[in-house]
Amino acid sequence: MGFRCGIVGLPNVGKSTLFNALTRAGVQAENYPFCTIDPNVGMVEVPDQRLRKIAELVQPSRVIPAAMEFVDIAGLVSGASRGEGLGNRFLAHIREVDAIAHVVRVFEDPDVSHVANQIDPLSDIATVDTELALADLETVERALDKSLKGSKAGDKAQLQMACLLERVRVWLDSGAPVRSMALAQMEQAALKPLCLVTAKPVLYVSNVDEHDLDGGKGSSVAGVKAHAHNFGDELVLVSARIEQEIAMLDHQERGVFLNELGLAESGLDRVIRAGYTLLGLRTFFTAATKEARAWTITAGMTASAAAGVIHTDFERGFIRAETIAYDDFVELGGEQGARDAGRLRLEGRDYVVNDGDIMHFRFNV
Repeated sequence: MGFRCGIVGLPNVGKSTLFNALTRAGVQAENYPFCTIDPNVGMVEVPDQRLRKIAELVQPSRVIPAAMEFVDIAGLVSGASRGEGLGNRFLAHIREVDAIAHVVRVFEDPDVSHVANQIDPLSDIATVDTELALADLETVERALDKSLKGSKAGDKAQLQMACLLERVRVWLDSGAPVRSMALAQMEQAALKPLCLVTAKPVLYVSNVDEHDLDGGKGSSVAGVKAHAHNFGDELVLVSARIEQEIAMLDHQERGVFLNELGLAESGLDRVIRAGYTLLGLRTFFTAATKEARAWTITAGMTASAAAGVIHTDFERGFIRAETIAYDDFVELGGEQGARDAGRLRLEGRDYVVNDGDIMHFRFNV
């Protein structure tokens, strides 16, 4: 379990270049609109130094990191919600992802055309946001009509749904995304079948020049940051061109190159960390001589539910979870050291898994 992130934005902002760098997939990334029509999909290993440290202690036969999926979705244009630029197909792809990575062009390059012939990140964001909101508005209005018909027949559930949908319609009509609405958990669940694209969490990826990775682009980056902050979204600065170069290097060369650029980590690392924060994801580990593995769960998940991520039988026949905190595991030299020091805990099915827990599940089916 990881998360599926759709990369969106206007044409020629660097979406496919970023996708190629992140996944090393080598898909088309040409300098003209609609180069990407069918979405490209790539699986990416989640870098986690904790798994490397666990593997050093356990010496397993194989090491399996967590994974996430990137979907490179074709560039949206003004009118996409009405089908412009094959917009309907693109919007359908966006509905299928867990989160949206909205690539915004901040870099200047006369050799790479811009669909609006100017570099204006906030204007680009407004174009995409408007099209997504219009698509959601159409979806909500259709659902509202259906609920109103049901409520006239005396269906109280449909009346409640109609009231909720009317609130959402007014909110969207104001230009705000659904994710910024104050919705109760039951209301969120009621809206989930509609797959509203503006309800999805957004990670803004500012595609900047190499020398602006420290945020030195000034008002352009600051404007994107302020916009993201207004809606509780995340922002990461990335140079897609630099990420392409990094992707071609081996591990040692990559470290040297990043040091030369004054960077502690690659754009991939920053994107994944921001995505995990955005979606409230956590990682637990299993560690044995056969295999050391990272597993992705949502924050607040219980031990029995986490066991089910590995296999449904583990959850169904859950007995207990032998659990060691990551810091204890490393400090005490592994499982045996933690056991001898009394740091191995037996947890029940309702135990809330902490980020970094090393777990061994006992079950009986």
